Amino acid sequence: MLLRQDRALTAIAVMLDLAFHAGRGGEVVSGAEVAERLGAAKRGIEPVFQALSRAGLLDSTRGPRGGYRLARRAREIRLWDVVATVSEEGDDPGLSGRLQVAVVAPLWRELDTGLRRQLEGLTLDDLLRRAQAAGLKRPATEPLNFTI
Repeated sequence: MLLRQDRALTAIAVMLDLAFHAGRGGEVVSGAEVAERLGAAKRGIEPVFQALSRAGLLDSTRGPRGGYRLARRAREIRLWDVVATVSEEGDDPGLSGRLQVAVVAPLWRELDTGLRRQLEGLTLDDLLRRAQAAGLKRPATEPLNFTI
């Protein structure tokens, strides 16, 4: 599989943002909010949301209060599942020179295999723990108060 680094990193960032900001109750978070926090155009990352939803990693809700939430618990979502969802199938970019065939292509397969092993061993929950270790605080969800 030929990894598309830009889409892979965006997909991981989207999933981590949702896990971090949706709270423990799994509240729905709008795609526009995620895009704003990531410094991306919503229109530009919408295909990533769609791919993650089709793969069963995100649940989506339509409407004015719509948005996305994780379809499973963070500890059940492996980073490789996220990356594989948005990566393109393929072997190489089509280069056929001797150095490409003898050196570059085997090196890329080796790197790809190592990266896959690492991503298979990490979950979104691992990234949430890294965020906590970095001193980042998850937003507290306050209960609604309907006192009149």
